[in-house]
Amino acid sequence: MWRLSFAAMVLAAVSTTGTAAKERVRNLPEVVVESRQNKLLHMVAYVREYSTLSTYTDTVFLFREKMVDFMLPPERKTKVRTWMSPRVLTSKSYYRFTNASGLDSVSDRCNHHFSWADWVGVAPPALMPASLMAVESGSDTVRGKYSPAELWRRDLSRMRLDVDVLANRDSRKWVPNLSIFFRNEIDFERFNISFDFNNVAGKTVAPIDLDGYSFNIESNGRGHPMFMFGNVRQPFFVTTRAEVYMIEKEYITSKEAKKWDSRPAEGGEEMVIFEPADAPDLSPEILALIDRVNSVDHDQTRLALEPDRRLAGRRIERLSFGQGILKRLKQMFGLDGIIGNHKRNNQWRNFRRDQLRRNSGNSPSE
Repeated sequence: MWRLSFAAMVLAAVSTTGTAAKERVRNLPEVVVESRQNKLLHMVAYVREYSTLSTYTDTVFLFREKMVDFMLPPERKTKVRTWMSPRVLTSKSYYRFTNASGLDSVSDRCNHHFSWADWVGVAPPALMPASLMAVESGSDTVRGKYSPAELWRRDLSRMRLDVDVLANRDSRKWVPNLSIFFRNEIDFERFNISFDFNNVAGKTVAPIDLDGYSFNIESNGRGHPMFMFGNVRQPFFVTTRAEVYMIEKEYITSKEAKKWDSRPAEGGEEMVIFEPADAPDLSPEILALIDRVNSVDHDQTRLALEPDRRLAGRRIERLSFGQGILKRLKQMFGLDGIIGNHKRNNQWRNFRRDQLRRNSGNSPSE
């Protein structure tokens, strides 16, 4: 879809009356030209997220900046893959680890994936309240079971929608990708999301009108137990606050959509992180965390790490003539693989047992 403004275009008509030509000027209204070849809506956005994973003794804080994209399906069915959850194109992560023993360290990587930001995406088109369809400005509230579920505010072509997902079961339509998490093993204590729409026309709000959205989630639990994080008998809590700014929106053809689909999500060609002008300045605490992480010498840290011999393997020794023949016989009859798998399973079982004992406050020898 292209929006062509002809407000500055001049329509000249020449009058043949007399010898002097007369020019008449008219301003043409804005028109929208649609092409049948443009089927899918591709959106690129900048995301800031602040997430915390905590137990009674340990805390992991994450600040992450990233570029994501969305591929929204057309009205008609298509064979091209689409996604309404944010697909990460490139990102920068900054972690801080603290515990009750005085640990205070930082890194740009972590083995635990606990953020909710990758699950909250673009909502499908929806009808606005009937009271706002015929007015230029106003507000309306959709009540939930015990509290307001949706607060709509309109100002000309702008629309602001604040949703309390926990106030009403129907409000989950705004976060369709998280439906699987509304189960007994996760207790959401807070779930608020806000959408900002612009150039709203008609009776619906749609992704093409979306300028950005933000959300705040607090939960007890996160999908599955975090393996070997803190004391395994302690509950863990996850909070995520994120801001999403739409950078680019365009309708593309199926051929162009397939090219985007075949692009590696993260780790492919280098992509620059574009920070929008309307994004607020980062707080001094976040800037200090970024400086600490950027000053980490990863090579020195890796060299100082002593590997666990049970996982890294044994010392290599030269085989004698007889040992070499026995080795070849074992390989012929598949005995080497069986013995190797048995040793590997034992080593992993011992490593896991020792780690669980450490998390429980006991020494590995106990």
